Amino acid sequence: RVTLLELMMVKVSDKSSVTSEEMNAFVRHADFLAVCFQEKCGAVLKLTAAADAEDEEALVTIRLLDVLCEMTSNNSQREHLQAFPGLLETAIDTLRLTHLAGKQAVNIFTATHAVTGQEEISHPAVGFKSHLIRLIGNLCYKNKENQDKV
Repeated sequence: RVTLLELMMVKVSDKSSVTSEEMNAFVRHADFLAVCFQEKCGAVLKLTAAADAEDEEALVTIRLLDVLCEMTSNNSQREHLQAFPGLLETAIDTLRLTHLAGKQAVNIFTATHAVTGQEEISHPAVGFKSHLIRLIGNLCYKNKENQDKV
C-alpha cells in the first residue's frame, strides 16, 4: 500500500504530464483517499511508542497525508476536497493530538536538530505535523467557509 501511494504521489506531483482523463481519475479517487485518511489518522499516534516505529498502518497514513497534500495543491482536486465532509475537522483534530503527544513523549512529529555523531535522527513521522498544517492551509485556501471553521 505504501508503494502504491508513493507511485500515486509521483504521478500527482508531476502536473506537466497529467492528462485531463488522469486528473478526473484522481478527483474520483480523492474521496476514497480522504476516507482512508480519516479512518486511519489515529494510527500515527502509535508511533510515539518506540516499539511501533515501523507500524504499517501508520506508514500508510503518513503516505496518505502526503498524497492529500499534493492533491490539494492542484486547483480542481483542492476544490473537490475542500468540500469533503469532515476532512478539515479530522486534520485539525489530528494536529491537536500530535501536538499533545509530542509534549508528553519524545516529539517524533517535528524535525529535530539533535545530531548523533554526524547523522541526523530520522523517523518516519518527522514532518507529519507540518504536512497536516499544509493540508489545513490548502483546504482553507480561497475558501471562506473552511477559514471560518479554523
